Amino acid sequence: MEQQHELHTAEKVSRKKAWQLYFSLPIISWALYDFANTIFSSNINTIFFPFYLQEVIGENEVLNQIASTFVSYSNAVASIFLVIFSPLFGVLIDRTGRKKKYIVVFTLITISSTLLMGVFGAGTIPGKTFGLPTSLVLVVILFIIAKFFYHSSLVFYDSIISDLGSKQEIPLISGFGVAVGYVGTLVGLSVYPLVSNGGFHKAFIPSALLFLIFSIPFFLFVKDKPIVPKKKQSFLAGYREIFQTFKEMRLYKPIFIFMIAYFFLNDAIATTIAMMSVYAKTIVGFSTGKFILLYLVSTVSSIIGSFIFGYVTKAKGAKKGVHYVGILLLVALLIAVFAVNEGMFWIAGSMFGVALGSMWVTTRTLIVELTPENKRGQFFGLFAFSGKISAVVGPLIYGSITLIFADYGNIASRMALGSLMILTLIGLIIHSKIPETNEI
Repeated sequence: MEQQHELHTAEKVSRKKAWQLYFSLPIISWALYDFANTIFSSNINTIFFPFYLQEVIGENEVLNQIASTFVSYSNAVASIFLVIFSPLFGVLIDRTGRKKKYIVVFTLITISSTLLMGVFGAGTIPGKTFGLPTSLVLVVILFIIAKFFYHSSLVFYDSIISDLGSKQEIPLISGFGVAVGYVGTLVGLSVYPLVSNGGFHKAFIPSALLFLIFSIPFFLFVKDKPIVPKKKQSFLAGYREIFQTFKEMRLYKPIFIFMIAYFFLNDAIATTIAMMSVYAKTIVGFSTGKFILLYLVSTVSSIIGSFIFGYVTKAKGAKKGVHYVGILLLVALLIAVFAVNEGMFWIAGSMFGVALGSMWVTTRTLIVELTPENKRGQFFGLFAFSGKISAVVGPLIYGSITLIFADYGNIASRMALGSLMILTLIGLIIHSKIPETNEI
């Protein structure tokens, strides 16, 4: 009886500490940056940029598939640049310890590019480039720049988590950050009244301003922990360090297995994020307003799921957490591929929301568990590298399927989404080969 009382008291203290942890100034400021950048991710990447392209290009089923190809290829081009540079960003973290400095610079470039997307999206530039309206070409180029620097900032941002708490606290901090981030999605959707009657470019400028406003606490209150570099080396010399890590792969076998699994799981996640708005409108016939409502429900699911999975990960371990999320993702995609009515798509969207939020919670925690501290930045960079290669491959596969089978109309999109189920299944099989952390 006394033991139970002590256990109950310990649990109460643990809960109290968790809430104190969440609302400490560095952690709430760190989480608010997730809040801010999720506004860009949802408003620009997932909703209004694809809607803008569909509005400008799509007039029938075939042109809708061409618009899907534009969306997927734009995402793929941005990801190619990320493949080249993200591993070097990780090396830079390990060399200097500086993270905030680069986050601030990259965020401001992302915000500036998004503001210009709004300016040129209004069609203020006459004439044609490559046979397309010049304004459209400029918006696509600016989107690629914005997406590149947004994702580059995340390499530095994700690695900061290891500075914010102990290994026991990290699952809770990660879950809290993701949950707060998805609240940002709800705030970002406050721009919807501006575009409810079309003119989706009008969402770009207010989205950029919201990103800036909610980034300010991070800029002010999160501190770097710089280290003195052993010797000055060029930025590109970082590839030598990465090559050396690959030569020592046997020493880091679990993390490399996870990196391969993450490639396939992230492939499915990233491509679904990029294509979900176009898919919902094309397959189930969602209006813009109805998709926004679906996105709201999906976001609430992400908030709840990510918060809960912080505790699931702490209790069951990060490896099992990733496995549970992968199964959930597989079922959500299955329902979406065979959706014949709106009800099925509502179920799929809600399940995907839980999987999306929880994937970031569990994977970020597992990276910290599996990596040595002196190479943690490098491995976060390599994971970004793995994720961005997959973010090239996924949209290219999806876009190529919709392009090749465009004459088949909506079947092309179902086939494209079905390909993501195969990638998820491969990821789960590889993930099962990772030893438990207590076996490493």
